[in-house]
Amino acid sequence: MRHAIITAGSKGLGRKVAEQFLEQGYSVTVTYRQDKEKAESLYKQYPTYSDRIQCVQADVTNQNDLLNLVDEVVEKFGRIDVLVNNAGPYIFERKKIMDYSVEEWNGIIRGNLDAVFHLLKKVIPVMREQRFGRIITYGFQDATSAPGWVYRGAFAAAKTGLVSLTKTIAYEEAENGITANMISPGKIEADLKEGTIEESRKHEDPKTPVGRPGSGEDISRAIMFLCDDQSDMVTGSVIEVTGGVDVIHKYRTQK
Repeated sequence: MRHAIITAGSKGLGRKVAEQFLEQGYSVTVTYRQDKEKAESLYKQYPTYSDRIQCVQADVTNQNDLLNLVDEVVEKFGRIDVLVNNAGPYIFERKKIMDYSVEEWNGIIRGNLDAVFHLLKKVIPVMREQRFGRIITYGFQDATSAPGWVYRGAFAAAKTGLVSLTKTIAYEEAENGITANMISPGKIEADLKEGTIEESRKHEDPKTPVGRPGSGEDISRAIMFLCDDQSDMVTGSVIEVTGGVDVIHKYRTQK
């Protein structure tokens, strides 16, 4: 049975991804930082799959937590086929770069970029031995072009660095049967982060070219495609799942 790790997989987009993997026959490990009850509600949601679920407390800005996470997964399930780096600290307050504290900057960089490096260091040796692996990272619209993003500069700096890391790992590990790709979600809000495409179609969104808001299922479907055994030709790619919405350019000239 294939196994997937989904960081911050207890709620939001990560929750929908974890559900999709369970429904496709995987065993899963989800991490949570504080909300243990929400994470463990997966057992209640999928009682017949309870032996395929593991919930691990981990702060992605803490290297030891990440190393222990991988050890726990290998000990219980014996393999790691998919790593979804869903966790990504984000500061919702609109701040220019000079207004970030050192602690805030470090938290964003460690959680969005350093955390992926630490996980790769532990996970890739397992995947190499299996001769199979799928690595998924998250970005943002136009991350490949390293755009300036006013009020989101720390997050953008971390994620554009992650683009390069994702592509490099894709090239370096292709010979080992490992792919690495980035998904860039668009604007997905509130309950629709854990929602379905059918639910999203009940809401009109004139600001979105496709006419509806995004949902967690939009993201999970893209990830499942990339993780398929037959998707090995897709690696080093950044796939935008935005519905055509231009999320960041409006901020470049906004005062």
